[in-house]
Amino acid sequence: MNYAERREAILEVLCIRRHDTYRNLAFEFQVSRETIRQDIAVLMCSYPIETVRGRHGGGIKIADGFYLYRKKLTARQAALLVKLSAQLAGDDLATIDSILRQFAP
Repeated sequence: MNYAERREAILEVLCIRRHDTYRNLAFEFQVSRETIRQDIAVLMCSYPIETVRGRHGGGIKIADGFYLYRKKLTARQAALLVKLSAQLAGDDLATIDSILRQFAP
C-alpha cells in the first residue's frame, strides 16, 4: 500500500469510526505513529479532521456530519421533493421522507 492509498484508507476508517488514536491507526496500517501523524497532517489540509489532546479521549476525530461519500441535494432539489411528497401517501411518502432526511443539506 503506497502513501496515497494509506491516506485514503485512514480517511475511510475515520469516517466510519469518527474517532481513533495514532497508536491504533499505526498498528492497523503497520506503520509508525510518526507516519500516521504525517498522514493526518496532510489530510487535515483537505478534510475536517482535528486532533484531540487527552489521555483517554485523545486522538484524531473527524467533524460531526462529515461523511466521505455522502451526496447532498441542492435546496432546489429538496424543495421539489417536498412539493411532490404532498401528492404521495404510504410507502411512497415514507421513501421520499427518508431521502429528504438522508440527503437534504
